[in-house]
Amino acid sequence: MDKKRVVVVGAGVSGLAVCKQLLERGCRPVVFESGSVLGGVWANPPECTMLQTPRPMYQYSDFPWPESVTEMFPDHRQVAAYLDAYARHFGVLGCVRFGHRVVGMEYDGVSEKAVAAWEEWAGNGQAFGSGDGEWRLSVADAEGRVEIHTADFVVLCIGRFSGVPNIPTFPVGKGPEAFDGQVIHSMEYAKMGTTKAKEMIKGKRVTVIGYLKSALDIASECAEVNGTAHPCTMVVRTKHWIIPDYFAWGGVHISKLYLNRFSELLIHKPGEGFLLSLLATLLTPLRWAFSKFAESYYSIPMKKYDMVPDHSLFDALAACLIAITPKDHYKRLEEGSIVLKKSKTFSFCKDGVLVEGESSPIKSDIVIFGTGFKGDEKIKDIFTSEYFRSIAVGSTSTTVPLYRECIHPKIPQLAVIGYSESIANLYTSDIRAKWLAHFMDGGFRLPNITAMQKDVLEWEKYMKRYSGQYFRRSGIAILHTWYNDQLCRDMGCNPRRKKGFFKELFEVYVPGDYVDLCPKKE
Repeated sequence: MDKKRVVVVGAGVSGLAVCKQLLERGCRPVVFESGSVLGGVWANPPECTMLQTPRPMYQYSDFPWPESVTEMFPDHRQVAAYLDAYARHFGVLGCVRFGHRVVGMEYDGVSEKAVAAWEEWAGNGQAFGSGDGEWRLSVADAEGRVEIHTADFVVLCIGRFSGVPNIPTFPVGKGPEAFDGQVIHSMEYAKMGTTKAKEMIKGKRVTVIGYLKSALDIASECAEVNGTAHPCTMVVRTKHWIIPDYFAWGGVHISKLYLNRFSELLIHKPGEGFLLSLLATLLTPLRWAFSKFAESYYSIPMKKYDMVPDHSLFDALAACLIAITPKDHYKRLEEGSIVLKKSKTFSFCKDGVLVEGESSPIKSDIVIFGTGFKGDEKIKDIFTSEYFRSIAVGSTSTTVPLYRECIHPKIPQLAVIGYSESIANLYTSDIRAKWLAHFMDGGFRLPNITAMQKDVLEWEKYMKRYSGQYFRRSGIAILHTWYNDQLCRDMGCNPRRKKGFFKELFEVYVPGDYVDLCPKKE
């Protein structure tokens, strides 16, 4: 691979892992990063942002956290320092071109008609195809100058929690234009940096729309700055499982209920045979009992504020829609520095925000959308060709069609790492990067396009079954071991990484279990 031209787009947790794995195989990729620092979502988060995943699960398999970090949920500065240390240790930093944004891509050398007619991915099922096609990338630097770069393979590591904000739509006259105050998205808030953001909200009546990670962190920051003098109001359209930690009733870690091989026997899996399907059906009551056990504990503080979600904790984990409460969240609800307003819909007026059931508006000076991002739009928008734009992310009724959550069956010489969500995105991106590097190094061939599309549909069926309306998040959290097994088999590795039957069945797989993967070439 040493002579192959490979471009990685993005220097977040996934881009760093991909670059490291390629360097180890003799390939020196170019990493284009639009920002001025590495880390992706960890580059400019709100001040109080911490990991949502326990530290042992959020690490690269071959790069443990330093002994100086002892917190179970390190803060954003510690995460950023860890990522920087990883990049420096493995020589990744020298591959990154900061301040360079990929603004467009087109496939050159093979006609779109020919590509669409291929039965094998890239024409022959191999990473670099026949050598006839290449990607031409338009890359803008910090001054806006655009250069064209060519690549034999492109890896998109652009994430799904940045770049394209998800802004709610409103009837004419009911949107932000009707409001006299300031309206921004959490993305803009984070880009300000802590000092400017705190200056902006100080002494202001802030309303935050949303009730997940970004919204909670921003509301917590507002409460810290303004206290009860100017409470922060959160408009909650959907109640979510916001939990203090992963221990139910003082000692039972919920990973034992949801995230080991035994728990995977309780659900229907893509590609399972008759016996596993039968077992999953028979064990469904046990899965229900596990969920009720955990919910009975976590719902205790939620009941006081009528914030118990309508969906189960299992459903939330399946869709990767769960969050750890910021420090003192319920204390701030109790003291009144954060006020919750539950409303499925909302609109703007001159003085603030109107919600269901209240005739008077929530008087506001600033409204902040903590409403997430359109991660699939980022993938779609990077292509110049209408053909690739039309197929890149599927339709609203399908999942984003990625084989192994990495390879689009109809887009050659390209991979997407870090789109689908898991128990810990860094952990999953690490093993995906190993899988991709092995594939690119000739370790195995992909199945034909028809077989890949069939597998994509199997996973789509699973996601629709357990993630409901959130199936496009492509969450694999409750099947992360089953998923990792598939990657291991592709690489010719033994997927059984534990010692002993009971450990294999009941212990949770962690990054360290994959540190000594020894892929075999076909």
